Amino acid sequence: MTRASRRKESEATLRGRLRRALTLAALLTGLGAVPSGGASPAQGLELRLSYGGAVARGQISLGRADALTGVWSSVGRARLLRCAPRCVTVKDLPFNGLLALSESAGYRVALGGEFRAGQRVALTLRFRSGEVLNLSARVAR
Repeated sequence: MTRASRRKESEATLRGRLRRALTLAALLTGLGAVPSGGASPAQGLELRLSYGGAVARGQISLGRADALTGVWSSVGRARLLRCAPRCVTVKDLPFNGLLALSESAGYRVALGGEFRAGQRVALTLRFRSGEVLNLSARVAR
């Protein structure tokens, strides 16, 4: 192996490591899911008190087809539900650009635990594309 080929190989390895590090940093800070316009993809997301926990209410807009694969809070992992006509736990919630969540929608995100009206709860949403969104939702009555 010549000196020039070793240098090219080490430069390629360095670029690959740098690219992976930047991608990981973007995912950990939640920048992976923020659109270029700077607007929040979760419009008016709040938690509505329900029996034994809370249900997420609002809209998530990524501008392209994706699927919500997980939601976590300080109390643990939330359940992803498809409700038509009965609610069933599913592994992901597919959507085409806009996902509407509410008590009357076809999809729900339910968190178990003790919540108080006015409380702010940190949520982490993970999508099938690998993007992660960190946000804070207010608990409403």
